[in-house]
Amino acid sequence: MSLRLILTRHAKSDWGDAETPDHDRPLNARGRRSAGAIGGWLSRKGYVPGAALLSTATRVRETWDEISTALDHEVAVTWKRQLYLSSPEEILDILIDRTESCVILLAHNPGLGSLAQWLAEEPPQRGEFDRFPTCATLVMDFDAPDWGAIGPLTGRVVDFVVPRDLTD
Repeated sequence: MSLRLILTRHAKSDWGDAETPDHDRPLNARGRRSAGAIGGWLSRKGYVPGAALLSTATRVRETWDEISTALDHEVAVTWKRQLYLSSPEEILDILIDRTESCVILLAHNPGLGSLAQWLAEEPPQRGEFDRFPTCATLVMDFDAPDWGAIGPLTGRVVDFVVPRDLTD
């Protein structure tokens, strides 16, 4: 069976109010534009997930709102507080029980970027991949019977994009 995982880091957040707790920081205008561009890119490329696993942080919620607006169909959404600042292992523990063959996961660095590096058999030869900047999106395929069977260096990179590729 072929599985597809889309890893997206939340878009650029607003640091204007120092009193706002990190979990509650919203997107800034650039972040909203970037997330919308990523959503359009996913739709044009046909990278449309059956399920979305999302951190409960405000910036992830707002990123998903912008991305999902561009998708052509409804996606089953699961909000997980555990995805907020989680480790790669914690992220995989949340993914392991999914039954959908294509899942998008929106979360945070450093866990998300570390997971991308850990899973990619041959990482993209771009400096942005190592940093996994805001709204970076990686599409990987796995030849595995289920999500519990994926592991280090088993993901074949299909595509990688950062908002600058789409908005400049």
